[in-house]
Formats: sequence, structure tokens, C-alpha cells
Amino acid sequence: MDGLTASEQREFAARMERKQMKEFMTVRFPRSQALSFHTYLLPSNYQISDFTIQLLERILTAYSLAFSLQMYSKLVQRCFDDCVNDFTTKSLISREEGCVMRCVDKFLKSSGRLNERFQEQNAAMMQSGQLPGR
Repeated sequence: MDGLTASEQREFAARMERKQMKEFMTVRFPRSQALSFHTYLLPSNYQISDFTIQLLERILTAYSLAFSLQMYSKLVQRCFDDCVNDFTTKSLISREEGCVMRCVDKFLKSSGRLNERFQEQNAAMMQSGQLPGR
């Protein structure tokens, strides 16, 4: 993306995200994957059509992808803003590179820990019979 202005880079990134989302939405999910989500979210006696299962699985996966892309975008923006401040060279200087590596490492570790805690809380709520968000 050398030679592009900042606004052109943002436009390019947005177009790539839209293209990836469009390609993703055309992917067909195997039946075994589609069964996974409603086993946990719906009562065992609840009947749901294969089409509805596939549609809901696709929506949940699309939201998951959008969340991941948003998280990645925030990571890039935050680490860039915190670490990169010398624009006199084309590449990062060693201090900036080290800062970016520490920033990414810290972000990924904290995100992983938050995910673990969320899963622990979710498992505890499922075990106690509470529905998430209530």
C-alpha cells in the first residue's frame, strides 16, 4: 500500500473488509457445524428447521467475523498511535518496532484473558440455569 494517502488506505481497507464479508457470506456451512450453536442456546424440545439453523449460524459467524475485524482494527490503531511517532523514515525504527511488539503482545494477552473469564462466567451461568444477559 505504498504510495497511497491515509484516506486511500482506509478506503482500500474498507473495500477489502466488504469483499471478505461478501465472500464469507457465500460459504456453505456443514450440517455438523450448524448443529453446534443451537444445542446450547435453545431448549432441547425446541424444533428448528435446517434452514433456520443454517441462517442463524451464518449470522452468528458473520457477527464473529465483524467483531474480529473490529478488534484487529482497534489493535492496529492503538499500537500505531501509542508507538509510531517518527515519520522521517519509511520503516519503523527499532524503538518503535519494540513498542509495537510489546503493545500487540499485551493486547493479545489481555484479550485472551478476557475471553477466558467470559467463558468461565458463561459456563457458570449455564450450569446454574441462568440465561446470559439476564
